[in-house]
Amino acid sequence: MTRPAWSTAGDRDRAAALDRPLEELIARRGGDELSIADLAERLREFVDAYPEFEIPVDRLATWLARLPDDD
Repeated sequence: MTRPAWSTAGDRDRAAALDRPLEELIARRGGDELSIADLAERLREFVDAYPEFEIPVDRLATWLARLPDDD
């Protein structure tokens, strides 16, 4: 994945802060297979537990749904 060119040190710090949890996810669960339906259910559970994240989760789900097919 190509990262954008960050304009400030603060942007780089925020990007690094995001990369750490993603790297942990890959390290812990990278070999797991998860269907889109299972992912959607996990996101629903997350929003039920943390309703303040409903809008970002909705945006992520919309972005994932609209990605072009790999064929």
